[in-house]
Amino acid sequence: MYVGSLVEEAVAKAIRALATRDTQMAQEVIEADTEVDNMEVQVEQSCLNILALHQPVAHDLRFVVAALKINNDLERIGDLAKNIAKRVLTFSRAPHIEIPVEFEPMARAAQRMVKLSLDALVRADATLARQVLMSDDEVDHIRDLIEDTVRAQITLSPQDTDVLMKVSSVARHIERLSDMATHIAEEVIYMVEGD
Repeated sequence: MYVGSLVEEAVAKAIRALATRDTQMAQEVIEADTEVDNMEVQVEQSCLNILALHQPVAHDLRFVVAALKINNDLERIGDLAKNIAKRVLTFSRAPHIEIPVEFEPMARAAQRMVKLSLDALVRADATLARQVLMSDDEVDHIRDLIEDTVRAQITLSPQDTDVLMKVSSVARHIERLSDMATHIAEEVIYMVEGD
Protein backbone atom coordinates (compact mmCIF):
# COMPACT_ATOMS: atom_id res chain seq x y z
CA MET A 1 0.00 0.00 0.00
CA TYR A 2 2.00 2.94 -1.30
CA VAL A 3 -0.22 5.59 0.28
CA GLY A 4 0.48 3.95 3.64
CA SER A 5 4.22 4.30 3.11
CA LEU A 6 3.84 7.95 2.17
CA VAL A 7 1.76 8.67 5.24
CA GLU A 8 4.12 6.77 7.53
CA GLU A 9 7.04 8.79 6.14
CA ALA A 10 5.11 12.07 6.54
CA VAL A 11 4.41 11.29 10.20
CA ALA A 12 8.05 10.38 10.87
CA LYS A 13 9.31 13.55 9.19
CA ALA A 14 6.78 15.79 10.93
CA ILE A 15 7.76 14.39 14.31
CA ARG A 16 11.49 14.74 13.55
CA ALA A 17 10.90 18.29 12.35
CA LEU A 18 9.03 19.05 15.57
CA ALA A 19 11.81 17.64 17.74
CA THR A 20 14.51 19.59 15.90
CA ARG A 21 12.46 22.60 14.72
CA ASP A 22 13.65 21.77 11.22
CA THR A 23 11.66 24.11 8.98
CA GLN A 24 12.97 22.60 5.74
CA MET A 25 11.79 19.13 6.73
CA ALA A 26 8.47 20.62 7.87
CA GLN A 27 8.06 22.26 4.47
CA GLU A 28 8.72 18.91 2.76
CA VAL A 29 5.89 17.34 4.77
CA ILE A 30 3.53 20.18 3.84
CA GLU A 31 4.35 19.88 0.14
CA ALA A 32 4.09 16.06 0.11
CA ASP A 33 0.49 16.19 1.34
CA THR A 34 -0.79 16.86 -2.18
CA GLU A 35 0.54 13.47 -3.29
CA VAL A 36 -1.24 11.77 -0.39
CA ASP A 37 -4.48 13.54 -1.32
CA ASN A 38 -4.13 12.46 -4.97
CA MET A 39 -3.45 8.87 -4.00
CA GLU A 40 -6.48 8.83 -1.71
CA VAL A 41 -8.68 9.70 -4.70
CA GLN A 42 -7.06 6.97 -6.82
CA VAL A 43 -7.48 4.28 -4.15
CA GLU A 44 -11.10 5.30 -3.57
CA GLN A 45 -11.82 5.10 -7.30
CA SER A 46 -10.22 1.65 -7.48
CA CYS A 47 -12.36 0.42 -4.58
CA LEU A 48 -15.52 1.80 -6.13
CA ASN A 49 -14.65 0.15 -9.45
CA ILE A 50 -14.20 -3.20 -7.69
CA LEU A 51 -17.56 -2.82 -5.97
CA ALA A 52 -19.33 -1.85 -9.20
CA LEU A 53 -17.67 -4.30 -11.57
CA HIS A 54 -17.02 -7.39 -9.44
CA GLN A 55 -19.70 -7.23 -6.74
CA PRO A 56 -17.53 -8.91 -4.08
CA VAL A 57 -19.13 -10.87 -1.22
CA ALA A 58 -18.12 -12.09 2.25
CA HIS A 59 -14.40 -11.61 2.99
CA ASP A 60 -13.71 -9.81 -0.28
CA LEU A 61 -16.49 -7.32 0.39
CA ARG A 62 -15.20 -6.72 3.93
CA PHE A 63 -11.74 -6.12 2.50
CA VAL A 64 -12.97 -3.51 0.01
CA VAL A 65 -15.14 -1.74 2.60
CA ALA A 66 -12.25 -1.73 5.08
CA ALA A 67 -9.90 -0.43 2.38
CA LEU A 68 -12.26 2.48 1.68
CA LYS A 69 -12.41 3.44 5.35
CA ILE A 70 -8.68 2.96 5.92
CA ASN A 71 -7.93 5.01 2.83
CA ASN A 72 -9.85 7.91 4.36
CA ASP A 73 -8.02 7.49 7.69
CA LEU A 74 -4.66 7.53 5.89
CA GLU A 75 -5.54 10.78 4.17
CA ARG A 76 -6.48 12.27 7.53
CA ILE A 77 -3.19 11.07 9.03
CA GLY A 78 -1.42 12.86 6.18
CA ASP A 79 -3.37 16.02 7.03
CA LEU A 80 -2.40 15.71 10.69
CA ALA A 81 1.28 15.34 9.74
CA LYS A 82 0.93 18.46 7.60
CA ASN A 83 -0.70 20.35 10.49
CA ILE A 84 2.14 19.35 12.83
CA ALA A 85 4.64 20.53 10.22
CA LYS A 86 2.86 23.88 9.97
CA ARG A 87 3.22 24.31 13.73
CA VAL A 88 6.97 23.69 13.40
CA LEU A 89 7.13 26.79 11.22
CA THR A 90 5.43 28.75 14.02
CA PHE A 91 7.75 27.36 16.69
CA SER A 92 10.82 28.27 14.66
CA ARG A 93 9.77 31.92 15.03
CA ALA A 94 9.50 31.52 18.82
CA PRO A 95 12.76 29.84 19.89
CA HIS A 96 12.24 30.82 23.53
CA ILE A 97 9.18 28.54 23.78
CA GLU A 98 10.20 25.10 25.00
CA ILE A 99 8.48 22.05 23.60
CA PRO A 100 7.31 19.95 26.60
CA VAL A 101 9.49 16.88 27.15
CA GLU A 102 6.36 14.70 27.08
CA PHE A 103 6.11 15.24 23.32
CA GLU A 104 8.88 12.73 22.62
CA PRO A 105 7.24 9.66 24.24
CA MET A 106 3.81 10.72 22.97
CA ALA A 107 5.03 11.16 19.40
CA ARG A 108 6.99 7.92 19.55
CA ALA A 109 3.91 6.03 20.78
CA ALA A 110 1.63 7.54 18.13
CA GLN A 111 4.17 6.86 15.40
CA ARG A 112 4.51 3.25 16.59
CA MET A 113 0.71 2.88 16.52
CA VAL A 114 0.53 4.14 12.93
CA LYS A 115 3.28 1.71 11.89
CA LEU A 116 1.71 -1.25 13.70
CA SER A 117 -1.74 -0.54 12.28
CA LEU A 118 -0.30 -0.50 8.74
CA ASP A 119 1.69 -3.67 9.44
CA ALA A 120 -1.52 -5.30 10.73
CA LEU A 121 -3.26 -4.27 7.53
CA VAL A 122 -0.55 -5.61 5.24
CA ARG A 123 -0.37 -8.89 7.16
CA ALA A 124 -4.14 -9.10 7.79
CA ASP A 125 -3.16 -9.66 11.43
CA ALA A 126 -5.94 -9.06 13.96
CA THR A 127 -3.64 -9.83 16.90
CA LEU A 128 -1.26 -7.07 15.86
CA ALA A 129 -4.24 -4.77 15.36
CA ARG A 130 -5.33 -5.41 18.95
CA GLN A 131 -1.90 -4.27 20.16
CA VAL A 132 -2.63 -0.90 18.55
CA LEU A 133 -5.93 -0.64 20.40
CA MET A 134 -4.21 -1.21 23.74
CA SER A 135 -1.76 1.67 23.14
CA ASP A 136 -4.34 4.43 22.69
CA ASP A 137 -4.80 5.16 26.40
CA GLU A 138 -1.07 5.81 26.81
CA VAL A 139 -1.15 8.55 24.18
CA ASP A 140 -4.31 10.08 25.68
CA HIS A 141 -2.66 10.19 29.12
CA ILE A 142 0.45 11.93 27.79
CA ARG A 143 -1.71 14.44 25.92
CA ASP A 144 -3.38 15.32 29.22
CA LEU A 145 0.05 15.88 30.82
CA ILE A 146 1.04 18.19 27.99
CA GLU A 147 -2.20 20.14 28.33
CA ASP A 148 -1.42 20.64 32.04
CA THR A 149 2.12 21.79 31.20
CA VAL A 150 0.85 24.26 28.61
CA ARG A 151 -1.73 25.70 31.02
CA ALA A 152 1.03 26.24 33.60
CA GLN A 153 3.26 27.92 30.99
CA ILE A 154 0.42 30.23 29.94
CA THR A 155 -0.04 31.28 33.57
CA LEU A 156 3.68 32.08 33.84
CA SER A 157 4.00 33.70 30.39
CA PRO A 158 0.65 35.07 29.25
CA GLN A 159 2.38 37.05 26.49
CA ASP A 160 3.17 33.70 24.80
CA THR A 161 -0.40 32.39 24.92
CA ASP A 162 -0.81 32.28 21.13
CA VAL A 163 2.28 30.13 20.54
CA LEU A 164 1.57 27.99 23.61
CA MET A 165 -1.92 27.27 22.30
CA LYS A 166 -0.26 25.98 19.13
CA VAL A 167 1.86 23.67 21.33
CA SER A 168 -1.42 22.39 22.72
CA SER A 169 -2.83 21.92 19.22
CA VAL A 170 0.20 19.80 18.26
CA ALA A 171 -0.55 17.56 21.23
CA ARG A 172 -4.10 17.16 19.94
CA HIS A 173 -2.83 16.42 16.41
CA ILE A 174 -0.50 13.72 17.72
CA GLU A 175 -3.33 12.28 19.81
CA ARG A 176 -5.51 12.22 16.68
CA LEU A 177 -2.75 10.26 14.90
CA SER A 178 -3.20 7.55 17.52
CA ASP A 179 -6.98 7.71 17.06
CA MET A 180 -6.61 7.23 13.30
CA ALA A 181 -4.25 4.29 13.89
CA THR A 182 -6.89 2.84 16.22
CA HIS A 183 -9.54 3.21 13.49
CA ILE A 184 -7.28 1.40 11.02
CA ALA A 185 -6.69 -1.39 13.56
CA GLU A 186 -10.44 -1.74 14.13
CA GLU A 187 -11.00 -2.01 10.38
CA VAL A 188 -8.31 -4.69 10.14
CA ILE A 189 -10.06 -6.70 12.85
CA TYR A 190 -13.36 -6.31 10.99
CA MET A 191 -11.74 -7.31 7.70
CA VAL A 192 -10.08 -10.41 9.17
CA GLU A 193 -12.76 -11.58 11.59
CA GLY A 194 -15.95 -9.98 10.29
CA ASP A 195 -16.53 -8.47 13.73
